[in-house]
Amino acid sequence: MDLTRALGWLPPARFRQSPRAKPAALSLFHDPAYIAALQAAEARGHALPDDSRFGLGTVANPVFPEVFRRPATSAGGAMLAAELLRDAGVIYVPAGGTHHGLPARANGFCYTNDPVLAMLVLRRVGARRIAYVDIDAHHCDGVEEAFAGDPETLLISIHEEGRWPFTGHLEDEGVGNCFNLPVPRGFNDSEMRAALEGLILPRVTGFRPDAIVLQCGADALLEDPLSRLALSNNAHWSVVAALRPVAPRYLVLGGGGYDPWSVGRCWTGVWATLTGDEIPDLLPREAQAVLATLPRFRGRPEPQEHMLTTLRDAPREGPVRPEIRARLSHLARR
Repeated sequence: MDLTRALGWLPPARFRQSPRAKPAALSLFHDPAYIAALQAAEARGHALPDDSRFGLGTVANPVFPEVFRRPATSAGGAMLAAELLRDAGVIYVPAGGTHHGLPARANGFCYTNDPVLAMLVLRRVGARRIAYVDIDAHHCDGVEEAFAGDPETLLISIHEEGRWPFTGHLEDEGVGNCFNLPVPRGFNDSEMRAALEGLILPRVTGFRPDAIVLQCGADALLEDPLSRLALSNNAHWSVVAALRPVAPRYLVLGGGGYDPWSVGRCWTGVWATLTGDEIPDLLPREAQAVLATLPRFRGRPEPQEHMLTTLRDAPREGPVRPEIRARLSHLARR
């Protein structure tokens, strides 16, 4: 958001503060006992032994000072966005995308599941057919658990094979509404284009959705330490642009991403893609200053110069490998 504002792309009229979702609103998907445990853990500042049944207090789901307030706010933003999309529109919620959250359990750094909550609200306001597309490096296990049995929801996930949470297999179908494309290490821009043209666009356009929810986690980028994929941010922006005209309601969420510079640059470009703002070859001084002051994570190398001075990555093209083609063919035949 600081980077977007430094570029002059976020005037006040285009911004809404995310409200904090109340426990009653979160219970649209989450177990009230789990939400109560989150609130209690935040008040205490630590988990109790009994909280293990909710997945709290683990390495993947630590208790931190805002363990309820922060996820409740990201969920509130996504749910407000769904309300505002009652008739039509495009809304971006970069703090959203916590696609691992389960009804009664924290999972994979996700304490609530704002994609599911937003989709349920979209249903309430009249969007009967919803297409959910996920290009995060990790499979959207929480979203699939919620909607795999719903023929009026289309689920498409492109994620690294053999990567936690180890779900989202090619053969998984739900009720014929789940299309999972696990991809090998080194997944490149050319291969994402093949997936966009051979899977995402044909399935989404054929589904004729009333709304599209896109989770564009930035952890599939080359710089990310928690995946072994090799995308540039151009690949993300291409998916964002291609899906925009397909449905009258379009909700774009953030997701994973563990390199501050690649995340900030990618998600700022997502906003530019949605608004039509032109991405400059060289960032102005104010925008460079935002990137220069980001804290470096312990043990991570210093960012390369282009990560501090530009927004757009150089394309990372390559061959479309036979296993990618074979998996796309398999999904096309279903």
